[in-house]
Amino acid sequence: MARIRFLQCAAAVAALAGCASAPPAPPPAPPTISIARLYEQPAERAFLNGMRFYEEGQYERAETSFRRALTDGLKDSHDAAMASKHLAFIACAYNRLAECESAFRAAFAADPDFRLTDAEVGHPIWGPVYKRVASEQPPKAAAR
Repeated sequence: MARIRFLQCAAAVAALAGCASAPPAPPPAPPTISIARLYEQPAERAFLNGMRFYEEGQYERAETSFRRALTDGLKDSHDAAMASKHLAFIACAYNRLAECESAFRAAFAADPDFRLTDAEVGHPIWGPVYKRVASEQPPKAAAR
């Protein structure tokens, strides 16, 4: 009798296990972005070159590349904001403060979530210009 009960219990557990749903499949991995393919696109190539020139301290060449990237139509809004940010840094460094302010405005226009890092905000030349422009941006809508 105990054996029959055990078999009945095992059958019930097996039947219940069949009703349980499998755990959901993990979400698919985000697609990768080929740097080589990006480099084939004129605006993205100009942006990448601008970043390289900026890091190397070749600011006039960086400025030309960032302007070309924006003119050629960078597809990603974050990239457009970063190009504008670097143009602002260059303009401020050369004491072209109105141009610096305009470039920060363009960065916010490209990406409303644009922000400088704390270290960048603390810069004595472009920090105050950025703070003024950032304070004029519309407040974010409250999360619902």
